[in-house]
Amino acid sequence: MFDNATLKLKVDPLILGALDEDITSEDVSTNSVMPEYQLGEVDLICKEDGVLCGAQVFERVFTLIDDKTEVTFFKNDGEDIKKGELIAKVRGDIRVLLSGERTALNYMQRMSGVATYTRQVASLLEGTKTTLLDTRKTTPNNRIFEKYAVRVGGGKNHRYNLSDGVLLKDNHIGAAGGVTNAIKMAKSYAPFVRKIEVEVETFDMVKEAVLAGADIIMLDNMSHEQLKEGGFDAYFTDHATGVYPQAAGGWPYTAAALAVKGDPITDLHEDLAAEQKARTTYENLLLQA
Repeated sequence: MFDNATLKLKVDPLILGALDEDITSEDVSTNSVMPEYQLGEVDLICKEDGVLCGAQVFERVFTLIDDKTEVTFFKNDGEDIKKGELIAKVRGDIRVLLSGERTALNYMQRMSGVATYTRQVASLLEGTKTTLLDTRKTTPNNRIFEKYAVRVGGGKNHRYNLSDGVLLKDNHIGAAGGVTNAIKMAKSYAPFVRKIEVEVETFDMVKEAVLAGADIIMLDNMSHEQLKEGGFDAYFTDHATGVYPQAAGGWPYTAAALAVKGDPITDLHEDLAAEQKARTTYENLLLQA
């Protein structure tokens, strides 16, 4: 859950931007069939098993449109959800519920999908000393949501952005003229509290980075032979498609076990309460009579 300052300064502008993208002038569909205020209620129902994430953001979409909207959740972020389970009820102006539902669902589905997949991978690492970290490879303008979802799913955040820490990759090292000089320059320029992480491709680079005073060393795309040479072969196993970490029990993770969904989304949907549907239909028939 986001604190109040983060919510107002960082989250709200993104949600408002998403709503503005979806409603450039008006919701012509909703305004066509619902020209005036009418109280309504919708159910948020899970369509596949997963881990819930994004409850606060889901609610915020509606309350930014109309602060009188009431959202009642029966599940919290981080809890398992099952297909067919009622997750929440949203009560308020039907026009608000209809206009905000897609944006609200987009956020929650994406965040729940990331949290669900993170939980699956994190569970494979239980019993090991391995920490599951995320990257900056996030959906543009959704980093704050997706990195939160990683934490909910049991992972940890790496640096949030380019200002958050020093990570010297191959291009930085090449531009500086070598590992030692890159680290020396980073130590001279970066604030004292910033850790310096170096991406290395050989164990000669590892030794150089250690001697130069790197705080964190990232092994980049090393082969099984290289890992064996460095004494890490007990923790990794070689597969035709790459090198994967090995579980605490000794069995290797497979490519299938670590398969990444290109676009992890948990399927959820909103359903206008049956009694509300019936009442609205009846009232519209009366107006047409």
